[in-house]
Amino acid sequence: MSRLQTVVINATDPPALAVFWAGLLGVEVVESTEDWAQVEGVGFQRDPVAKVGPNRVHLDVKVDDLDAATAAAVTRGARPVSEVQDGESPWRVFADPEGNEFCLVTS
Repeated sequence: MSRLQTVVINATDPPALAVFWAGLLGVEVVESTEDWAQVEGVGFQRDPVAKVGPNRVHLDVKVDDLDAATAAAVTRGARPVSEVQDGESPWRVFADPEGNEFCLVTS
């Protein structure tokens, strides 16, 4: 039997990216060194190579208020990428400060 422990994202600056994600998710940074940082369920490992191209995997972050969450994400350093209207469940795509895509979703 196995289970998922941590989703790991490569980062040129793991501590800074952990701070961004901690703020976005409303959690604390639980570990932080030059080469590794972690928030609840998400780790960041040092990779000196900058991200190129779209992610093959991305995180969906559920929010209650899409507009308020959008403003908070942008204030923390996220960059809007696109908005999708899918009936009554819109979502927005962003890039974190290192360019990793994620979505803010309401359902």
